[in-house]
Amino acid sequence: MAEGGPLQGIRIVEMVGIGPAPFAAMMLADLGAEIIRIDRPTPSGNGIVRAARFDLVARGRRSVILDLKRPEAVACALDLVAGADALIEGFRPGVMERLGLGPDACHARNPRLVYGRLTGWGQTGPLAQVPGHDLNYLGLTGILDMIGREGEAPVPPLNLVADYAGGSLMLVAGLLSALLNVQRGGEGQVVDAAMVDGVALLGTAMAGLRAAGLHNGARGTNILDGGAPYYDVYACADGAYLSVAPIEPKFRTAFLKILGFDPVGFPDLDDRAAWPEARRLIGARLAERSRDDWCALFEGSDACVTPVLTPLEAPHHPHNAARSMHVQIGDIVQPAPAPRFSKTPASLPAPPEERPGTDCAAVLTDWGIDPARIADLIETGAARAPRQQE
Repeated sequence: MAEGGPLQGIRIVEMVGIGPAPFAAMMLADLGAEIIRIDRPTPSGNGIVRAARFDLVARGRRSVILDLKRPEAVACALDLVAGADALIEGFRPGVMERLGLGPDACHARNPRLVYGRLTGWGQTGPLAQVPGHDLNYLGLTGILDMIGREGEAPVPPLNLVADYAGGSLMLVAGLLSALLNVQRGGEGQVVDAAMVDGVALLGTAMAGLRAAGLHNGARGTNILDGGAPYYDVYACADGAYLSVAPIEPKFRTAFLKILGFDPVGFPDLDDRAAWPEARRLIGARLAERSRDDWCALFEGSDACVTPVLTPLEAPHHPHNAARSMHVQIGDIVQPAPAPRFSKTPASLPAPPEERPGTDCAAVLTDWGIDPARIADLIETGAARAPRQQE
């Protein structure tokens, strides 16, 4: 068994940005890819400002600071691209081209390069140049309209669905697919990952349910959106919550028996007209005990009930702890690399650089840039000293 992850030997250039592109790079670095981050001399002013060590998605990578307004810095970036397998960028369409680092320029230096582009709206279309965030992409795809309670406004599901599921994960899938194609003799190419495309794709199963007439009600009235009494979140006596999800009849039976109900005499859970009464009965019963008391009763059953843990509780749950689902990197507990590999497990990632660009000369040397040229880049300011921490 060789630790380090299955992507050892893959080299990637990451253009430092915000949002889901860095998360995609983090995943690839977690799995063993060597990634050099090209950062800018001054922060962009976008995103949620915090000290560099709290930018956890920057873990596992080293960086250089290049002033890409200077031609010698662009030339250095192209030299790095020449030795890379892939590039990741998350800027608005046209920004990389204006820097002299667009796909044509990069492929002229490295025809086998997989050029990954991640945006909200995609590289083409009427909204391609319009700014946006996760909630905007969810809104345009119809997915946001499906999330929330009946008679209430749609609920923002953090920024997990469009940014990271529809964006980061789709880019990772695209990059790995294109890299595999190159290894099989194919050419380098551009991967256009758009969050709106990814979110729409995530809704494929829902499209099937709608077509079958199984998810056609208003928001919050269907089986998977909290409308069904057997797929929802309930408060317990201590104010904590349980997630209840026994969708299949045999699991519903196990659930009702543990609650102390006779499944035969209970309101018919397949009859939507009976859902309000069933919800009232279930809610009242669950409100009689604390969350942890109920968890003890449901432990090991087929009832499909779990506690709603806080972020501080989650790492300590016996199942999560047994799988080492969280790790401590530096002084911060955070999710471990995923997925798991039997022969090439991932190593523990290094923490984010506290001062990006600190090891600029060493990183450039490792990527094949001549030391004399590095000295010139630093002397002229094309490569910069690290920024002071916020």
